[in-house]
Amino acid sequence: MTPEVRAEVLAVYAAADAAVAAAGPRCDASGRCCRFTEYGHTLFISHFEAELLLEAAPPFARPASRDGCPFQVDRLCTARESRPLGCRVYFCDPSYEARMAEITEDAVARLKAVADAHGTGWHYAPLHHFLNAARPDDPPPDSMTRHPLPVVPSEPEA
Repeated sequence: MTPEVRAEVLAVYAAADAAVAAAGPRCDASGRCCRFTEYGHTLFISHFEAELLLEAAPPFARPASRDGCPFQVDRLCTARESRPLGCRVYFCDPSYEARMAEITEDAVARLKAVADAHGTGWHYAPLHHFLNAARPDDPPPDSMTRHPLPVVPSEPEA
C-alpha cells in the first residue's frame, strides 16, 4: 500500500470514528460484536483494511474461522488500533442501528473511491477469507513479521 493510499484509508477511519463518537452509541462490552456466528452477523472488510490489520495485529491461530474474530481475547480486542471499519462502527445499541448503517455506507463508499482513484481494484470479503489467504507459508504465529497482501483487481463492469 502506498503512503498516499494509507493516508486516505486512515482518513476514512478517522471520519468514521468521529461520526461514531458524535452518535454516542452505548457499548455493553459484551463481546457480541466479535462472535459472528453466535450473533448472526459477518464482518466484511476490504483489501485495504486487511492489509492494515495484518501489519499491526497480533499473531493468530490458523485457519481463522468465520465464527468469530481471532483477535478477541477475554471479550477484548487485541487488534484495537488497526481494527477494520466494521469493528469501528458496530455497536449492539438498538437506538444506533440506523446511524450505524449510514456511517458504514458513507465510509465504504469513500474506501471504494480510494480504490478507484488509485486503480487498486476492489476486493471486499469476510474477515476470515483475508486471514486465511494471507501468507499461507508464514513463519510460526509467534513471529511478528508482516507482509502486504496482494491487490486483487476488480471485475470489469458489463
